[in-house]
Amino acid sequence: MKYNFDEIIDRRNTNAMSLDGYRNYLFGGSDAFDSDYADEDLIPMWIADMEFKSPPAVTQAVKERAKHGIFGYSQIFDPNYKQTFLNWSKQYYDWQFNTNHLVTSHGVIPALFSLVKYICAPDEKVLIMTPSYAFFKLATEGGNRELVTSDLINDNGNYTIDFEDFRRKTEDEKVTLTIFCNPHNPTGRVWTPDELLRLGEICLENNVMIISDEIHCDLLRTGKTFTPLARLFPESNQIITCMAPSKTFNMAGFMIANIIISNNELRALWKKKEIPIDNPLSIAAAQAAYSNGHEWLSGLKEYLDGNFDFLKHYLSEHLPKAIFKTPEATYLAWVNVGAYLPDEENLTLFFANKAGVLLEGDNMFVANGAGHFRLNLACPRARLQQGLDRIVKAIRERTL
Repeated sequence: MKYNFDEIIDRRNTNAMSLDGYRNYLFGGSDAFDSDYADEDLIPMWIADMEFKSPPAVTQAVKERAKHGIFGYSQIFDPNYKQTFLNWSKQYYDWQFNTNHLVTSHGVIPALFSLVKYICAPDEKVLIMTPSYAFFKLATEGGNRELVTSDLINDNGNYTIDFEDFRRKTEDEKVTLTIFCNPHNPTGRVWTPDELLRLGEICLENNVMIISDEIHCDLLRTGKTFTPLARLFPESNQIITCMAPSKTFNMAGFMIANIIISNNELRALWKKKEIPIDNPLSIAAAQAAYSNGHEWLSGLKEYLDGNFDFLKHYLSEHLPKAIFKTPEATYLAWVNVGAYLPDEENLTLFFANKAGVLLEGDNMFVANGAGHFRLNLACPRARLQQGLDRIVKAIRERTL
């Protein structure tokens, strides 16, 4: 393989959230965190960034832009940026959009916090599906809007949408927005065109706008395809699409995301309210990734496929009662160990203390995830095996 995804890279002393920010994020400074392992021996497998270097094209583009030496107020004025991202979407998703509808944000999460307040009146509600990425809830509550949830149906690790329940929730006239995740985090489902059509029709029939968080759309398993929700409803202006190079190319720290807003009124409000500044290095990095990151992405997906195969066989051998289905996308594994730890209320704390592995348990995903944890597999295989060995050891010591 041209790119060395087996390389172990020391991220200490780089202000990495995965290593330096975990105490407050995962434990809130709680005294309950008292690991058997020293800080330098902890294995971070929680936050959704990678232990891989970004594509060489990204590094080179940042170096070239840095040589200029001036880093003043910047915004994307060069039409080549929008055209490059449009070309990417056509190649990978068979989707074309009006580039005049494309705005940028300092990330999908900041976009969610803003859009909830722009779309929903103070007495209106936001609908999400659970288990859910926690920031969907936080964006709703941060805007002082009421949260409504619809549980996904879990059939032995196979997740589907409960359309009847979802429809009932949308029929509440106070529900005016749903934040939808495709591919879904944490389960890794890539919703089919039929599922997307049904969901979109329910929302549009009930005047519910949709924010479609599609940030993991590039990280597909081999043979899978992705359909942007907005592609199926080309005449609708009620769908906002959120994509970004952050997950795809390990660029979260650059804080840049692509937000496609076809609703003219909403887009005008966005431009009026949002700070119109982009990091000049982020612009260069994102454009380089979308222009020259194809080969690197192909290698990454092949390596991730191998990591998921490794996990599947490892669990089958060492934790046969665990429930795990290889996700159709993302680099995140959603694993049910409830058969082994039925009374463990905080899996994040348990595995940090007893295994020295930092991961996110079901308490981090709003609801409907009892007994599960999310494991980040975007790491060298040797690191993955080390983490799994510790997880198995901790479970066996607890259950023996």
